[in-house]
Amino acid sequence: MDNLFRTELKGLTPGEIQKYFESLGERKFRGDQVFNWIYNHLVFDFDQMRNLPKPLREKLKLNSIISSLQLIDKQYSPKTGTTKYLFRTSDNQNIESVIIPEKGRNTLCISTQVGCPLDCKFCATGVMGYKRNLTTGEIVDQYLLSAKENGKGYITNIVYMGMGEPLLNYERTISSLQIFTNEITKGVSRNRITISTAGIPHKIIELAESGIRAKLALSLHSCFEDIRSKIMPINQRYSLRENIAAVRIYSKKTKTRITFEYTMLKNINDRDEDVNALIKLCSSLPSKINVIPFNSIKHMNPSGISAELESTPPERIALFVEKLRENHISVFIRETQGDDIAAACGQLAVKYLSLRI
Repeated sequence: MDNLFRTELKGLTPGEIQKYFESLGERKFRGDQVFNWIYNHLVFDFDQMRNLPKPLREKLKLNSIISSLQLIDKQYSPKTGTTKYLFRTSDNQNIESVIIPEKGRNTLCISTQVGCPLDCKFCATGVMGYKRNLTTGEIVDQYLLSAKENGKGYITNIVYMGMGEPLLNYERTISSLQIFTNEITKGVSRNRITISTAGIPHKIIELAESGIRAKLALSLHSCFEDIRSKIMPINQRYSLRENIAAVRIYSKKTKTRITFEYTMLKNINDRDEDVNALIKLCSSLPSKINVIPFNSIKHMNPSGISAELESTPPERIALFVEKLRENHISVFIRETQGDDIAAACGQLAVKYLSLRI
C-alpha cells in the first residue's frame, strides 16, 4: 500500500496511538506497546517488536508506517565536542539539530520549522527564510535519531532553540511535548525541557494553561521597545510589554523561573541603561539571564543591519555581568560552542545549494 494511505505512528501522542489501535479493532495496550518500542527502545521496524503477535505486525505493515528523517550529514567540533546534524525530510526539506555537551549533561537543540519567518537580525535562520512548519513526527524524530546515533540515555536535556519559532507551530510543539513528558516515555524529564520563544504573548498564556509545565525562555535581547523592534521585527507586532505580562502569567501559573536570553551586541544593548533596565525587570519576577556573546552569521552573507552587528567585547560582557550580579540577579554566561562548524547559538541555517551530501 502507498505510504500516502497509511497512518504515520511516529508523532502520535499516547492517547492518539491508543485510539488508532482501537480503530483497527485492537486493544489500547497494544498502542502503548508500540509507543514503548518507538520511544524507549528506538525500534522503528514492526518485525522487531517481539511482543506483538505476528498477525498484528502484518496488519500494522499494511495500515501504518513509522517513517524517519534522513540523516545526510554530521559535523563534529573538535574544539568543544559539539555535534551538528543535517536531516532531510520526506519532501526534501533540510533542517539542523545540535547536541551540546556540558558538564553532567548533553543538550539537544531541536528545530520546529524549516527556516524561520521572524527575521531576527542576529540569527542566521532568519536570513535563510521560512519554508514550512515541521510535523510532530519530524520534531520528535530529531531526538529519536540523535539518541539512536549516540545511545539511549545520552541526551539528558532538550531545548526548543533550533530553527524556527516553536509557538508559531504551536499544536505540533505541544504534541511533541506531550510525547516527551509522558510517563511512558523514559528519556528526558519535563524539568529538563525548555521552550525558547521570540515572544508570542497569547501563545505563551495558552502554553501556561496547557498543563505541560516546561521551562520557558524568552528571547529578550533588549528591555527597550525601539531597540528590540530594530533587531527583532516581531516586536512591532507583539510588544515587549505584552510579552512581559505573558511571562509573568506563565511563571505564576507554572511556578517556574523564566529565562531571559540576551545576546550581547556592541553599542546596541550593552549600555549602562541596559544593565539598569535588566535589574529592574529581573527583580520583579522569578527569572535568570542567559548572556550570549553574539556569534557571527557571516556564513549566510547577510545584508543591512545583520551585516553590521558585532559582539560586545569580552571585557565589556564581564563588566555587564558583574553589575547584574552585584544587584543579586542570577546570570549565566553561555559559552560559545560549535562556532567552528556554524552550530553555535544563532548560527543554524541551511544553504540549499551548498549541502555536503
